[in-house]
Amino acid sequence: MEGAICITCKNQDCIIKKNSHDKDVEQYLSKKHTIQCKKGQQFILEGAPVHGLYFVNKGKAKVAKTGFQGREQIVRFAKDGEIIGHRGFGMGESYQINAVALEDTILCNFPNELMQDMLHHAPNLTYDFMLFYADELNRSETKVKKFAQMTVREKVIDAILYIYRKFGQSNDFLNIQLSRKEIADFAGTTDEQVIRVISALKKENLLRASGKKIGIVDIDLLKKEISEHNFFLDS
Repeated sequence: MEGAICITCKNQDCIIKKNSHDKDVEQYLSKKHTIQCKKGQQFILEGAPVHGLYFVNKGKAKVAKTGFQGREQIVRFAKDGEIIGHRGFGMGESYQINAVALEDTILCNFPNELMQDMLHHAPNLTYDFMLFYADELNRSETKVKKFAQMTVREKVIDAILYIYRKFGQSNDFLNIQLSRKEIADFAGTTDEQVIRVISALKKENLLRASGKKIGIVDIDLLKKEISEHNFFLDS
């Protein structure tokens, strides 16, 4: 397939796109790989050798790792312009996560040596990555503290609000369809508990649901339920 072009890319929040007009970066852009994934296709395997960083050009993906008793724990979701695989880059020889496309997705892959050369020769790009990693660390620490204090209901609400902030909502439903298991794997609870909480929120007219589709009826009331857990710190 024809490679995605960074200069004309519309993902303004992408670190590479933001630095694509920098002469120190521009010379490397044609050397990246463009990968097209079908819905459900795994493009990072936990334990596999690190092959650099992936940037979502267009699409959606879930990032997960094996947790307690072999259960999958979804650590985050990724959308256009976001990075996947950054926690393994430069730290070890294998990925500590797996990643799966949630819909047909186009990825830009910068292999290890290419990424390292870019960071050594492009100070502005390196600085932006330093800020990115600092922000990621802050989010991780906030999430650990927050989860330790939350009830099951609050965890499910927090997960739904995160998905809302990440992908938005149109035509009364969130712009992504996730199974109850995927929501549970992200919220750190069980499928049954997610089903019960969503049912209760529907009865309280805070959510609407149709099959896999979930929609938020009253965003302000949902936010209020978890406001003491610093809702806006983990976006």
